[in-house]
Amino acid sequence: MYAMWTMFTLGSGMRETADKLCEGWAPVLSSLKGFKSATFIGDDSIGEYAALSLWESREDAEASLADTEAKVQEQIGNIVKGPVTRKVYEVWRVVGFN
Repeated sequence: MYAMWTMFTLGSGMRETADKLCEGWAPVLSSLKGFKSATFIGDDSIGEYAALSLWESREDAEASLADTEAKVQEQIGNIVKGPVTRKVYEVWRVVGFN
């Protein structure tokens, strides 16, 4: 299993905007090959938000990077403050999940 970490800054007080982005991304991610789940997190006081998505394989996660790059730029390119970080990592241990 592999994880993709996506992090971006919108600015403080942008939780409603972040929620709308998450709502729009759920069906997109669900349609991609190998997608397992996504968890959205953030700190509204400083405006940093992130998503941790899980994928069946590294290939699936990396393909999703390429498949969604244009949509990421379209949806948040004009509101994000600074670069969007998107990285793929191997999940080597999971503790506490059933």
